[in-house]
Amino acid sequence: MGVELQTLVFATNNQHKIDEAQAIVQGKLHLISLKEAGVDIDVDETETTFRGNALLKAEAVWSLTGLPCVADDSGLCVESLDGEPGVFSSRYAGEAGNHNKNNEKLLRVMVGKADRRAFFITVLCFVGFDDTPLYIEGRVNGVILTEIQGLDGFGYDPLFCPDGETRSFAEMSAAEKNAMSHRGRAFQSLMEYLG
Repeated sequence: MGVELQTLVFATNNQHKIDEAQAIVQGKLHLISLKEAGVDIDVDETETTFRGNALLKAEAVWSLTGLPCVADDSGLCVESLDGEPGVFSSRYAGEAGNHNKNNEKLLRVMVGKADRRAFFITVLCFVGFDDTPLYIEGRVNGVILTEIQGLDGFGYDPLFCPDGETRSFAEMSAAEKNAMSHRGRAFQSLMEYLG
């Protein structure tokens, strides 16, 4: 498509996601945060799908800024838990963004589970160039570990080991994780689309 991109607002207040996305795009896209765009908004994730929540955030920020916008809704889906924590990943243990409590709860509910298969998913929703939102999905399969492994990353990174690896995301460098992660794959696809 070859769209020339001046500025792309990343519709999140999650600094971990902002830092990770900026490292992934490495100046190939000019991503700015909500704060940099002069927007002070926290969009409630009221939808039951990643796609629905990403669209809510993207449209809300685009309507306030008039700038092309990308929103991310991501989560961890565990096969033996019927896809939980899913869209509730950041607030699985109640309090939004409490990674330690979320990890503790996941370890608790996984006790005795033989099937530890899981996947991380990111759905990007891109709005601002025409009337139709663009959805891009990134996914990485793996397993839930039986204990915390590693100190880096955020969220469920210390409990997730991607297929073909022996280390958790939290034991990898940012560059290693971004090369194979759900968010890395989604943003790579977005960059390819934008040319």
